[in-house]
Amino acid sequence: MADGGNEEALRFPILIGDVGGTNARFAIVDSATSDAGEPRIVQTASYATIDEAIRSAVLEGAKSRPRSAVIAVAGPVDGDEIPLTNCPWVVRPKVMFDSLGLGDIVVLNDFEAQALAVVALGPEHIEQIGGGTAEAGAGRVVLGPGTGLGVAGLIHANGRWIPVPGEGGHMDIGPRSEREARIFAHIEPLEGRISGEQILSGRGLLSTYRAVALADGRTPTLNTPAEVTAAALNATDPTASEALALFATCLGRTAGDLALVFKAQGGVFLTGGIAQKIVPALKAPNFRAAFEDKAPHTHMMRAIPIFVITHPLAALLGLAAYARTPDRFGVETRGRRWRSTGTA
Repeated sequence: MADGGNEEALRFPILIGDVGGTNARFAIVDSATSDAGEPRIVQTASYATIDEAIRSAVLEGAKSRPRSAVIAVAGPVDGDEIPLTNCPWVVRPKVMFDSLGLGDIVVLNDFEAQALAVVALGPEHIEQIGGGTAEAGAGRVVLGPGTGLGVAGLIHANGRWIPVPGEGGHMDIGPRSEREARIFAHIEPLEGRISGEQILSGRGLLSTYRAVALADGRTPTLNTPAEVTAAALNATDPTASEALALFATCLGRTAGDLALVFKAQGGVFLTGGIAQKIVPALKAPNFRAAFEDKAPHTHMMRAIPIFVITHPLAALLGLAAYARTPDRFGVETRGRRWRSTGTA
């Protein structure tokens, strides 16, 4: 049954997993003093179930057999059957007791794992874009445009780092100039409104590119987010360049809104492949200007640093930190931790 607390540490070795819509990443943490082992990365489409993927890609040939697991999934954790948002896999912890030999399983939201990673990252894993020095112990924010727009907060209280997952990617977003209004008129609303991830995602970047073209009476010629990004960064298509600039502006505004919510003087962290690929666009003045344009708190915003996370497997880093030292974090596991009745 789902456990009501997080008082007891998980038993080693611990399987950790970051499961997204397209790819799943796994590793094993052998002890409280060891780093995670070699990561195993699989495409979710290659396996019918998560159990099959773990058994084939991780357990076969593994030097140690995991006794516990901490798995982060792209989707809400509610009940004993947890479907993923953009993947047909369903996580069934009670089934994993028998199918994988696990006795203790914690399932978290994927952006909780990203928030946990913020504490575990070293300076070699981040690139700063403006602002001053992060305040130790101050609130932090993580957001990542990808398939959608993931958002999480991280606050420090009672000696613990507490991740705060949410659905901030679905906040309203709108134009702030006549030019933007003409462009937004060509972005299809969802049930009458435009949310952040309709722009701040891979498909959102493509939609924005098409909207810019239509606003100017042009026919869009690029067909993928990667094509738009490449054309913009290489300055070969003015429509793509304007779309990426607007993307960066909207990302700055949204990041600024979230920084205000959490008073994130510990920093705002951008994660995921899109953020890593568009660093040159984020270094352009419009990104920080949009982030800081939050009167009457402009002065505070100017001091808040923004970091792009460059570690390719940041979520696994966060999960490993939690697996080794769960008491360092205030992770709520009620309804999200399952223990086999045979576990000692």
